[in-house]
Amino acid sequence: MANYRRLWLILIAILALTFALLGYFGTEVYRSAPPIPDEVVSAGGAPLMTEETILDGQTAWQSVGGMQLGSIWGHGAYQAPDWTADWLHRELLAWLDLAAEEEFGMPYEDLNGQQQNALQYDLKTEYRTNTYNSETGILTLSERRTRAIADTADYYSRLFSDAPDLRSTRENYAMKENTLPSAERRERMTEFFFWTAWAAATQRPGSDATYTNNWPHEPLIDNKPTPENVIWSIVSVVLLIAGVGGLVWAWAFLRKHDEEEPAAPVRDPLTNFALTASQKALGKYLFLVVALFGFQVMLGGFTAHYTVEGQSFYGINVSEWFPYSLVRTWHIQAALFWIATGFLAAGLFLAPIINGGRDPKYQKLGVDVLFWALVIVVAGSFTGNYLAIAQIMPEHLSFWLGHQGYEFVDLGRLWQIGKFTGIAFWLVLMLRGIVPALRQPGDKNLLALLTASVVAIGLFYGAGFFYGERTHISIMEYWRWWIVHLWVEGFFEVFATTALAFIFCSMGLVSRTVATSASLASASLFMLGGVPGTFHHLYFAGTTTPVMAVGATFSALEVVPLVVLGYEAWENWRLKSRAPWMENVRWPLVFFVAVAFWNMLGAGVLGFMINPPVALYYIQGLNTTPTHAHAALFGVYGFLALGFTLLILRYLRPRVIFNERLMKVGFWGLNLGLVLMLFTSLLPVGLIQFFASASEGLWYARSEAFMQSDILQFLRWVRTIGDVVFIVGALAVGWQVVIALFFPNLTTAEDDKAPEQEPARA
Repeated sequence: MANYRRLWLILIAILALTFALLGYFGTEVYRSAPPIPDEVVSAGGAPLMTEETILDGQTAWQSVGGMQLGSIWGHGAYQAPDWTADWLHRELLAWLDLAAEEEFGMPYEDLNGQQQNALQYDLKTEYRTNTYNSETGILTLSERRTRAIADTADYYSRLFSDAPDLRSTRENYAMKENTLPSAERRERMTEFFFWTAWAAATQRPGSDATYTNNWPHEPLIDNKPTPENVIWSIVSVVLLIAGVGGLVWAWAFLRKHDEEEPAAPVRDPLTNFALTASQKALGKYLFLVVALFGFQVMLGGFTAHYTVEGQSFYGINVSEWFPYSLVRTWHIQAALFWIATGFLAAGLFLAPIINGGRDPKYQKLGVDVLFWALVIVVAGSFTGNYLAIAQIMPEHLSFWLGHQGYEFVDLGRLWQIGKFTGIAFWLVLMLRGIVPALRQPGDKNLLALLTASVVAIGLFYGAGFFYGERTHISIMEYWRWWIVHLWVEGFFEVFATTALAFIFCSMGLVSRTVATSASLASASLFMLGGVPGTFHHLYFAGTTTPVMAVGATFSALEVVPLVVLGYEAWENWRLKSRAPWMENVRWPLVFFVAVAFWNMLGAGVLGFMINPPVALYYIQGLNTTPTHAHAALFGVYGFLALGFTLLILRYLRPRVIFNERLMKVGFWGLNLGLVLMLFTSLLPVGLIQFFASASEGLWYARSEAFMQSDILQFLRWVRTIGDVVFIVGALAVGWQVVIALFFPNLTTAEDDKAPEQEPARA
């Protein structure tokens, strides 16, 4: 048995170091989060708001969709403004107009340059000066600023109501009429928006930067990248180059070249076992994958159309029932559900194989219970989303049963608990098959790594319970990214790599030594950058420079293993020629090749594009982010889940022949559609916004006037082409799975061609 001691020690040391960093600087997030004042008062002592009313405003914002309708501190949706940047700019202009009238008796825009510069100096001085008293918990604001806040709040109250004069603005922002019907809750929400803008404009005590590291770019008060921002951006680029160079050298000099490939078996070893009852029960999981996938893809087109026709779908006003914030919520949640279902199915298919081709007692019952629990969570969370955004659900139940308001974790807390319970139950089902195998003699290192990734997936989703409805948004962001980044991009990546290695090893196509060594090395590389790299999402979420430094440094290393994935793609692709029977799984292999390509391009290239602090400073909250998100989430995890689905289907229906035309249309439609979506629409829009953000400010790049310009309108219409191609590809793959599951006789192999595909029977 090969000695993996060094590889295990490296992995354990990396995990210990990186989680120590994540935990230590996580406490820094708690310590340095922008304060929410106990009271906000005017210079004359008049009460304006309190901590409780600001948090009431946060919950009101959550109930209308939160991050699915505009964004806060750059996190959220992209059609409506970033409310922080928009509020700040409007309040600054209101202050300047009030000051101009008071001091010069005319509007600000009518003043000469010298007068405007004098007022801008006073503006910057007032807004960047921190007037919060940490001992009393009181924030004091000038009378002029108090009036500027009132003017800005009035605009927002009318915007989120059904005020006729702002109807066209709501349409351009893809907001439904009367988004938040309660006038009192609208007032509270404006207080929350004010507080986020106050944190973005006011210098942290003892620092020359604001609580959000001078984000967003706002020339009126000299919000610009800090020196630390620039320094750590350069460091991240240097580390990326050094990391890639180091990986290439290690690959060339340390990789063993004398490992002989095992002789391919005459027959697929996975067919030596009869399908167990629990494996046969996985067909409904595969149907759920493609059903939710089809639903999500249709919603994606629907959501994208709202960016050009904000309240209508080709002239039909549907926003009152299915507004942008709702369909975007469903679009993202459906993606997470079907991708997770594909991964869960892959694990459940492997469990009996690991257990020697046998089901543990009651395994099929557990698989069935888990499936219907998943269906209940999906249906319940979608229903809750609808009732919350429609403002039908009582406000005190919205967070628990309706909508948490946080992107990727939108489902109500009760449904989140249900999802975690289901994942934990999946962990139990997996361990029932794995633990007996671990007790058997032989090399169990690969299985041990697979077990560790399964346990991590089962438990780390629980990070979402470390924040609540009224938790400070900086602290919430820390834990939210444990799920979105660490759980998905970290542990799912390790599980996928190890599961594929285990499958190919079980097929006899890759030696156990190579599979184990490669999986351990890959896990170390993923975790080294991935764990502390979580902080690169928090540069401007109310954190300090050390958090930025750690995030920039380690997230650059995340990209390193992704740039050499072309070799992995080639290794996966060449497996098809190792044995004649591998032709049966050619299409799953093709999807795994696509995973490697999109990992390199979507997660690597497009991910690093928005990764250095100075880049993200200008493009956080712009369409460059969904460019990376679509390429990475679907390109990597979507193709991987579909590959797992097709692989399982291959064994559930061994006599079915995949329709070549359907599969080619499906595979190339998905890839070409994704390319068109990204490079003819999302990325060009994002780059044009990037220029606007760098030259004028984030408020302008997300403003109604800019977003409705002819060129951006045209580019958003152009996306329709890519969306249609993608939808055709999705329907083709979905239909292949459906006919194989429910109409296998339509595409069954002839009897004389079937023997090597059909599994042996016990």
